[in-house]
Amino acid sequence: MSKDGDFEIFLMAAPGLEAALLAEVRTHRFKASKTVPGGVSVRGGWREVWKANLVLRGAGRVVARVAQFKAFHLAELDKRARDIAWGEVLRRDVPFQVEASCKSSRIYHSGAAAERVEKAIRATIGAAVSEDAEVGVRVRIEHDLCTIGIDTSGELLHKRGHKEAVSKAPMRETMASLFLRQCGYTGTEPVVDPMCGSGTFVIEAAEIAAGLRPGRSRHFAFEQLATFDAAAWQLVREAGGAGHRPEFKFYGSDRDAGAIAMSQANAERAGVSDFTEFARLTVGEVVAPEGPPGLVIVNPPYGARIGDRKSLAPLYRALGQRLLAGFSGWRVGLITTEAVLARATALPFAPPGPPVPHGGLRVTLFQTGPLP
Repeated sequence: MSKDGDFEIFLMAAPGLEAALLAEVRTHRFKASKTVPGGVSVRGGWREVWKANLVLRGAGRVVARVAQFKAFHLAELDKRARDIAWGEVLRRDVPFQVEASCKSSRIYHSGAAAERVEKAIRATIGAAVSEDAEVGVRVRIEHDLCTIGIDTSGELLHKRGHKEAVSKAPMRETMASLFLRQCGYTGTEPVVDPMCGSGTFVIEAAEIAAGLRPGRSRHFAFEQLATFDAAAWQLVREAGGAGHRPEFKFYGSDRDAGAIAMSQANAERAGVSDFTEFARLTVGEVVAPEGPPGLVIVNPPYGARIGDRKSLAPLYRALGQRLLAGFSGWRVGLITTEAVLARATALPFAPPGPPVPHGGLRVTLFQTGPLP
């Protein structure tokens, strides 16, 4: 792989959200974009890798694929791994780590596979192995096909770099952005979250409307690679401008004063406090802001136990009553684990999409058209 080469780039998404990520990817005009299990595949060079990390709101990780080959036993994996031009991608003075997974293959021991690739890299360029290394090599062996990639992100991309305070069971920003996209949100309408927690949906919506890049505040693992060009990266960072003030405001409320304090602090760090508002309100006190209708998006509490459905039903019922009474013309997006809880709102939901893994559970987005 060369610095200016064209190769496969894998963009990770939660299963069930691949199509939403593909839609976002295509707005940024990446080449040869298509969905694959667990994400989206595009083609490009290292500038496209940098751009993907910087601008994509829904991708959880960006992996640059450096090699793909058949391997039926560990000796073959060792030999093929030593043929890779590691010195063109990894630096001798930067530690690395290797993670491997094996599925339906004759090589079935992921630890042994990782060890063979580690040894190949050390023999080739002499770099040190460290469990804490930011630079990660990802080895996937499935049906005897070995794919080797470099994790160019480091920390997962939902860690935007400006959100410090989080509520209980927070939704990742990457997932929130894709749910917003599935609701048809493009940044041209107001958004209300009546159970905002630490403000994830409100802040994501405000950033989208303001044209702020999600990776603007953070560091990436690709800055530690041999392919990194600091001057060229600075040009990529500067190409998108500094954003603009949106036409609308974005509103969050929660009955918990601590959640409101967290949301306000996070909005301040994200640079969107001038056009976001957070207030301590119960669901029954929420009112639609003045102006045109927009999107209500909400991630209410949900429990893992069957008994939780019964105890949570009144909260969902109260939410539905408030929205039907006071949000005429607004669309609603509701994320929950149970269809029975969604039905408790009595909102006119369309058939839902596929469930999505979230925090050990599976959640589903339920949507309405404009409320009567």
